[in-house]
Amino acid sequence: MHVKRLCFNMMDQNTYVVSDDSGECVIIDCGCSDDTEQKQLADYIERNNLQVKHLLCTHFHLDHTFGNKFALEKFNLQAEVNEGDRILAEMIHYQAVAFGLSDDQIDIPAPIYTLSDGAEISFGNTKLTVITTPGHSPGSVSLYSQQDGILFSGDTIFKGAFGAVNLPGGRLPKLYRSITQKIFTLPEETVIYPGHGESTLVGVEKETNPILFVDGVKKD
Repeated sequence: MHVKRLCFNMMDQNTYVVSDDSGECVIIDCGCSDDTEQKQLADYIERNNLQVKHLLCTHFHLDHTFGNKFALEKFNLQAEVNEGDRILAEMIHYQAVAFGLSDDQIDIPAPIYTLSDGAEISFGNTKLTVITTPGHSPGSVSLYSQQDGILFSGDTIFKGAFGAVNLPGGRLPKLYRSITQKIFTLPEETVIYPGHGESTLVGVEKETNPILFVDGVKKD
């Protein structure tokens, strides 16, 4: 598996292009928000002769979806998301207000709701398994390659941090369970590629992540 991280928009959001030796790839969380960022994404894909098969959203917050219209127009891909984030997709203009944007500054196409728990996303010789990890948003998912030992966690967990729960639909108890019961049960050598910041390892976060020490939440 080949993982290309591109950092986009005012939120320093991680967009990933994930490919294998077949030449097929997926885009995870397309956050490119202007012509320069769109060109950066397209140039990487074209320079490496990649065929894009899926546009996957770990969740439907605006900073992770700015580029969805571009991906639809450029690659004929409709964004795929979990059903739990339908309400976020339907209220995308309210999210724009939170970002200080007006309605005419965003145009995010409606997604399709295919990323159910346990679903397998196939491209080339690779399979990504959907793991529902709600808490940061109702429909947050992580995408796991058991074969390659890689997890794309969206904004559920970061290196030395965890996702905000003060946004609509955020819930700390759910986030705690998602991290401790789903992510921390993966092999410790699993590499985590988060929605913001640098990569980390499951084993490292099991020992040091502050989700374990949040007031009112008992450490296992």
